[in-house]
Amino acid sequence: MSYSGLEAFGHDPLWLIIVKAVAVFAFLLLTVLVAILVERKILGRMQMRFGPNRVGPFGLLQSLADGVKLALKEGLTPAGADKPIYLMAPVIAVIPAILAFAVIPLGPVVSIFGHHTPLQLTDLPVAVLYVLAVTSIGVYGIVLAGWSSGSTYPLLGGLRSSAQVVSYEIAMALSFVAVFLYAGTMATSGIVAAQQHTWFIFLLLPSFAVYLVAMVGETNRAPFDLPEAEGELVGGFHTEYSSLKFAMFMLAEYINMTTVSALATTMFLGGWHAPLPISLFFEGANTGWWPLIWFTGKVWAFLFFYMWLRATLPRLRYDQFMALGWKVLIPTSLAWIITVAVMRELGQDDVLPALGVGVLFLLLVAGVYRRARARGTHRLGTGSEPVIQLAGGYPVPPLTGPGEQPGVRTYFAPPSRNGKSIHSNVLSQRGSSDD
Repeated sequence: MSYSGLEAFGHDPLWLIIVKAVAVFAFLLLTVLVAILVERKILGRMQMRFGPNRVGPFGLLQSLADGVKLALKEGLTPAGADKPIYLMAPVIAVIPAILAFAVIPLGPVVSIFGHHTPLQLTDLPVAVLYVLAVTSIGVYGIVLAGWSSGSTYPLLGGLRSSAQVVSYEIAMALSFVAVFLYAGTMATSGIVAAQQHTWFIFLLLPSFAVYLVAMVGETNRAPFDLPEAEGELVGGFHTEYSSLKFAMFMLAEYINMTTVSALATTMFLGGWHAPLPISLFFEGANTGWWPLIWFTGKVWAFLFFYMWLRATLPRLRYDQFMALGWKVLIPTSLAWIITVAVMRELGQDDVLPALGVGVLFLLLVAGVYRRARARGTHRLGTGSEPVIQLAGGYPVPPLTGPGEQPGVRTYFAPPSRNGKSIHSNVLSQRGSSDD
């Protein structure tokens, strides 16, 4: 008997369910091992240096060697740590990351030892909400890790992570609403089926752009890796962890990267459907085991995007990062949801791609204008405050204290070029009409 939609699930024997669960787990572990090696190779090439090239042929065994090294390291527990929670936190971080992949469709219905079953562990009428709920649990592992360590800097990293995940999960969830309006379902298999002819990235481009930014913030990756910013937090929430416990946090990070990449593929890139040129020239591209190849390729495209960002962009300040989520992503998502709902009600679906491009163009223009205005304000000053130009000087904020008067700008001059002056000269000038 053949089934379609959600009816295709719930008919597998127990042994087949176990096989599919083990296969998903193995897929995630292999992806993590390869992603760590590929990331180090790509970062090396982008930074004009060699990546790992010593362990194994062409350095292919470097990830395996790192895992063995972490397993053999001594596991230390801080004396002031809350030991039960300290040991439980890495487990809480890893398990939700793996569970979220249970509803991701990797392919269509195939035959496994004579049983017809979809290449998906299970599906739910609210599968996307299940993914959001499960991934949100992972932040508890980070927060508890920072708190249970009994140290200040891990605690600050954990608090940062909680604020970050909550903020960007809102934007991520809002980016899915337009997809639900188009697909008419929250089941991941139904969303993939709705993209059989047109991928949602073309119809709902602003939703895809918001999700692309939100998924980087959700996984604490550069340039949004504020919970583990080495400059001010040492190593962040996992500073006090070593050995396998530290490895579990790294495992959770890369599995989360794979999960959100797979979710982006499912929601916006047609899931396991073949790209357009391949589907036109290859009739069986969307049948059998071939779709698993297209799905894996799309996931790796997002993983490469992660690595590209890490090699390209510097880390943001925390206020910039939070302003981006609350002042840009969330308002844009709300406005776009209203636009999609109105266009769907009026039956003007063909207008949405042009509207999506227009929305992104307006956001780009607004961002450039705001950046240029901020630079102009920084250079020209504000109000009637005098501006003093000092070639090669370093301006500092004007200070008004005992014995000082308002309107005085203080500059620190650099040392002289001949190297004789090793102390900065302090120059204070009073504003005048010539300034």
